[in-house]
Amino acid sequence: MPLYCKQCEERRYPQYSSDDKGTLWLCNKCQNYTDAEDVIIREQTQEERDQIQAKAEEFERTSKFSGEKLSRRKGVN
Repeated sequence: MPLYCKQCEERRYPQYSSDDKGTLWLCNKCQNYTDAEDVIIREQTQEERDQIQAKAEEFERTSKFSGEKLSRRKGVN
């Protein structure tokens, strides 16, 4: 499992893709995908970056989190 990039030593994150029929590991700094054997498969395209950014903005817009602090229940076993 390639957790760290060989080129820049940054953390990689798993990304499942139905097109590639499996999980590829993305390095956010180098913008490249590797497989489980740590072989660079391809680079991330600008279209993929835009799509991820759009999903993040959509999530930020539609998610509503209350501002109240969650507290632990007291007096429960």
